[in-house]
Amino acid sequence: MKAGKLTRLALLTALALIIFIVELHFPNLIPLPGVKLGLANIITVYAVYKYSPKEVALIVVARLILGALFAGNFSALMYSGAGATLCLAGMLLFKKVIPYRYIWLSSIVGAILHNTGQIIVAVLIIGPFVVVSYYPILIISGCIAGAFTGICAQLLLKRDMPERCS
Repeated sequence: MKAGKLTRLALLTALALIIFIVELHFPNLIPLPGVKLGLANIITVYAVYKYSPKEVALIVVARLILGALFAGNFSALMYSGAGATLCLAGMLLFKKVIPYRYIWLSSIVGAILHNTGQIIVAVLIIGPFVVVSYYPILIISGCIAGAFTGICAQLLLKRDMPERCS
């Protein structure tokens, strides 16, 4: 990997981590665990459409590990790791079929898959009855947050790659 590309990937990782840490200090709009904007995902969606799957995976893994370290919450790494894995896989698949002008749809699918991964881990740890009833709330909030982060990423890409996003 060339130094210029490595530098850009490191900057994107740092930016995603900064956004994640700043968002930790926001009061929750909805006082339910797991419901948040997920603003760092703007960087992930942007990277999915700008870089290779391997490069995006490196950004996501670094952000997850460093985010858990800085937040002091390593137990959340199981949930966010499962969610991020499904989210990234889904967005990489959707990238192949969704035109650039509908990137926000890919982000919504990613948010739904992220919440699904988190619920799967929670079912394995806590049990199905309590967790499954919470799933619809996560899906609705995930669709809203996914649409917002997807639109933000799409605007960034349109500015960065206008010929592909028109």
